[in-house]
Amino acid sequence: MYPEIVLTTLDKIKLLNELAGDYLYKDIMSMDSVRKPSIIPKLLQALALQVTGEVSLNELGETAGCDRNTVIRYIDLLEKTFVIFTLPALARNQRNEIKKTRKVYFWDNGIRNALINQFNPLALRSDTGKLWENFMVSEMIKKDQYEDKIASYYFWRTHQQQEIDLIREKDAVFDAYEFKWSPSRKVKIPESFSKEYKVGSFMEIHRKNYPAVLL
Repeated sequence: MYPEIVLTTLDKIKLLNELAGDYLYKDIMSMDSVRKPSIIPKLLQALALQVTGEVSLNELGETAGCDRNTVIRYIDLLEKTFVIFTLPALARNQRNEIKKTRKVYFWDNGIRNALINQFNPLALRSDTGKLWENFMVSEMIKKDQYEDKIASYYFWRTHQQQEIDLIREKDAVFDAYEFKWSPSRKVKIPESFSKEYKVGSFMEIHRKNYPAVLL
């Protein structure tokens, strides 16, 4: 059995809408813990709009029409059904590190786009940076899992707005990554991070050098 071949843009959009619609909700709704099914579409759309960002459970609850505990339970459900995943903040040494928060990502950018009905070319979008970060973080974790590499993943930010998009910890060594769509934007690892943590490597990943990471 060969996979279905999608030839046109309209075919791709139709397929993604189907996957993000009836098929996606059918899998989620089949779970016994879903007591308020009307909340799921609202929560998914809110998460799609906040992709790669730090999420507020209270704000999500207001948007979806439920309390904080329900949001926590449904986010856990969405992670178990491999729709989204979250990254906790790395905070071990510095008082000024952001601690009690997490970022949300989708395992598939296409599903995320379908949830908010946004299929414009990248040149016409305001969320290109979010799409790029979501793609790179998800694909790097998938690659590690495929290669049976055991690691922990975080993001890092301070109250002074210093930040690192992705940190991969393995054997007490921290590899840090920044994701920028434009190759012309240069960044450096924050000095406060490199002083406090044992850094194995730091890499800025953009659209021209990413094959070195994923291939």
